[in-house]
Amino acid sequence: MTPLTSAAAWMALQSHVPTLKALHLRELFAADPRRGERLTLEAAGIYLDYSKHRITDETLRLLLALAAESGLRERIDAMFSGQRINSTENRAVLHVALRAPRGADIRVDGVNVVPGVHEVLDRMADFAQRVRSGAWLGHSGKRIRNIVNIGIGGSDLGPVMAYEALRHCSARDMRFRFVSNVDGTDFAEAVHDLVAAETLFIVSSKTFTTLETMTNAHSARDWALAALGGDAAAVARHFVAVSTNAQAVSAFGISTDNMFGFWDWVGGRYSMDSAIGLSTMLAIGADNFTALLGGFHEMDEHFRQAPFERNLPVLMGLLTLLYANFFDAQTVAVLPYEQYLKRFPAYLQQLTMESNGKHVTLAGTRVDYDTSPVYWGEPGTNGQHSFYQLIHQGTRLIPCDFIAFAKPLNVLGRHHDMLLANVFAQGQALAFGKTADEVRAEGTAGTLVPHRVFEGNRPSSTLLLDELTPAALGKLVALYEHCVFTQAAVWRINAFDQWGVELGKVLAQRIVPELESPTEPALAHDSSTNALIRRYRQMKRG
Repeated sequence: MTPLTSAAAWMALQSHVPTLKALHLRELFAADPRRGERLTLEAAGIYLDYSKHRITDETLRLLLALAAESGLRERIDAMFSGQRINSTENRAVLHVALRAPRGADIRVDGVNVVPGVHEVLDRMADFAQRVRSGAWLGHSGKRIRNIVNIGIGGSDLGPVMAYEALRHCSARDMRFRFVSNVDGTDFAEAVHDLVAAETLFIVSSKTFTTLETMTNAHSARDWALAALGGDAAAVARHFVAVSTNAQAVSAFGISTDNMFGFWDWVGGRYSMDSAIGLSTMLAIGADNFTALLGGFHEMDEHFRQAPFERNLPVLMGLLTLLYANFFDAQTVAVLPYEQYLKRFPAYLQQLTMESNGKHVTLAGTRVDYDTSPVYWGEPGTNGQHSFYQLIHQGTRLIPCDFIAFAKPLNVLGRHHDMLLANVFAQGQALAFGKTADEVRAEGTAGTLVPHRVFEGNRPSSTLLLDELTPAALGKLVALYEHCVFTQAAVWRINAFDQWGVELGKVLAQRIVPELESPTEPALAHDSSTNALIRRYRQMKRG
């Protein structure tokens, strides 16, 4: 196969970009008075304005040619048909099956997986109804009022993001906490004001061996039993598992009747709509969870069927790739102007960077181009008084995704109009800036003029939705999932493994007994690590 950087479309883009860099968005808008209406796309209930990107019609043509030349259509078809596109782990990639409707037919090795998905969803719905209604009681006969989800990575980031995003439709007579960090403070603060007799723990670990999760789970077990009289039978009424390891779950004391499974074709960072979402269903109820899945599925079908020039994830993915590979943009800022989405940028960090933070191609050869940029962000308008200075007047190009909703979930005077005014103003300011002549025309003294100039020409997308409903959240998450897929297809990398998280975990397992040893251990690390271990042991002894 021809190397990516030698592909015809890639080289055509390289030739085109110098001309593009010489253009300012002011010029592009002046030359096309309808640009702000023309370079928009509406699909699956999401309105995308991408007119403020540093692109021309020729740029779009070349990007779409790159997608076609990279075999994106074939990769999409391969994923949806259950082929083992996660080649390094020999697995299918079928998070899209998690939200497929009843009656759909999606096969892995000739077996339709959709009935199994709905069997788990039905069991989750039944369990959620019993807990939410008060039919499920704790060991001492008290109603469950507190849910603590114990997981890490995809078993935490998705559930905590979804809970925060959909808090407005959650059960307000219940409290939801999330524990992920092995730092004991995380667990201690999560249970500080909880009553064990009214608390249910969800332990989420596919293998039931994840170090951080199981350390926290055993601490939770000790905490609960200490408050419940030490009766081991209490575990079965206060713990459930999201796992596939029935033996380990049973040994922990959890009834396998209360174990909810998922499949090896579901990656952790793509699993919030699987049984990993049990805490979400407990919070918002089965009907809202079904609506969430419906939003995912609507975006899946749009991605699968829409032509690339009218395809939201494809366009957004290609625009990010353009800046990463041809403008040396190292980051992307995701800026939701919706307080409920405060954890959305953190969720996207795992989705994007664990997926596409790769240095070798599917064939195992070293890439000679950048892959995933760094994703980051905060809700507006907080970020405007924090890091927007860098975006507006710094030396780095930082493409931005603004996310906003037309209808507020909490109506309070002028608040929402002010919020949306800031969204639109920020995109305008980034694109057009303020020239030295404009600064001088305002009466600014000569020495201050350079300080008050905004260069502009800073690209952004604006995503506008009607309201933050469960369905809307599903659409947004699926949109970014498929952006990741689009980029990976062009970059020829595997977005579905994560070997990079393994080495540090393996080394930590070796170091733990050296830190805990009652006698001085024989150390065989590098001199820095050896010295740190010795210093820690010394400080620990006081």
